[in-house]
Amino acid sequence: MLLITQTALELGFLYALVAMALFVSYRVLDIADLTTDGCFVLGAAVSVTLTAAGHPILAIPAAMAAGACAGFVTAFLQTRLGVPSIRAGIVTNTGLYTVNLMAMGWKSNASLLGVDTLFTLMKGAGIGGEYHKLLLAGVVTVLAGVLLRLFLGTRLGLSIRATGDNRDMVRSSSVNPTATITIGLCIANALTALSGAMVGQYQKTVDINSGTGIVVIGLACLIIGETILGRRTVTRGIIAVIVGSVVYRFIYAIVFYTKVVPVDCLKLLTAVIVGLAIAAPSLKKWAQFQRRKAAARRKGGV
Repeated sequence: MLLITQTALELGFLYALVAMALFVSYRVLDIADLTTDGCFVLGAAVSVTLTAAGHPILAIPAAMAAGACAGFVTAFLQTRLGVPSIRAGIVTNTGLYTVNLMAMGWKSNASLLGVDTLFTLMKGAGIGGEYHKLLLAGVVTVLAGVLLRLFLGTRLGLSIRATGDNRDMVRSSSVNPTATITIGLCIANALTALSGAMVGQYQKTVDINSGTGIVVIGLACLIIGETILGRRTVTRGIIAVIVGSVVYRFIYAIVFYTKVVPVDCLKLLTAVIVGLAIAAPSLKKWAQFQRRKAAARRKGGV
């Protein structure tokens, strides 16, 4: 049970970076960015390829740079070519399939068996002991969250936040929304690629289809966290995505540990969890309405 808990925490921290990316694009910029699935694989592909070449540390910033480039393409399609955000994400995501194959040497999967990664290097250095994976995953995610919070508090960060609230107001304030949208999407996709890069080294493998459904899972983590903690402030929003990701992984762990659902039903379980997470705010409002209606009836009957 301890091992399952530790693994859930490790994966919760690593995949929280995807939810953090969606927080930037979906909550801050108010843009539905569907580049996430392909960008996650892009980060993992770049990371695994460079790690296999003997550069596990360099692999992380390289993967983030690749993710930022993917975000730039999506932003360019939206801001310069007038492509709607959802379609722009689909176009970029489709193109990334070939790019990801190129990054993996035109193979559908790649492995790091027998190759040093950040996690094995940390273990070899004697840092963290049995919890070296959890320590590294937690430090990377918390550091990314702190840096994101500090950035969103700067003048540029405030401009990006204002762009998501009201683009016309930002434009009238002599701020170019094209630039703020581009920077915001580059940051979001860099975070997604960072998640893919860390997961690739954590699992020591990458598959061309490993990013399928990542955007839905990330959105579920975002909504679960916001349901638990709310999103009244940026700081609480960033903490919420981390909490939501960890809770999501714990739900997975509990279900599989208790064997309530067979392993073959993984996709169905994912759909149920995601559906409930997305519907949670509406269900909560419906329950509150029903309670108010019942209270009104009792008061009217008195």
